[in-house]
Amino acid sequence: MSEIYKNRHAAFNLHVHLVFITKQRKKVLGELHHDYFSECASEVCGIFDAELTECSGKADYVHMLIQYPPTVQLSKLVNNLKSVTSRRMRGEFVDLTEAYDEPVLWSRSYFASSCGGASLDIIEQYIQNQKS
Repeated sequence: MSEIYKNRHAAFNLHVHLVFITKQRKKVLGELHHDYFSECASEVCGIFDAELTECSGKADYVHMLIQYPPTVQLSKLVNNLKSVTSRRMRGEFVDLTEAYDEPVLWSRSYFASSCGGASLDIIEQYIQNQKS
């Protein structure tokens, strides 16, 4: 079973699966880019009292698994992750700056999915059985 986290007013176990894709799906990311992205993303998560638990990807996308507290507004976390990693990575890697005419790295869109714990079917069943 996954660890239950606690703060003053809540017990929680929240995880989100995020995927960022590069602008225009350009295949510009290599192993060094992914390593540096992971470092930057971990720092941003720390500011939000969240934890980057997994991070990987290919030349045109990055997958992340993040554990976060209920106080985090997910859209703010995503915006910070995208802006900070984009700015830092373009500052660190000249090839990323040269790949785009404008100061961007990520597409405006992203994928987010809640994950962890029991499946939805089991949770629905559990809630329905509370009447009995």
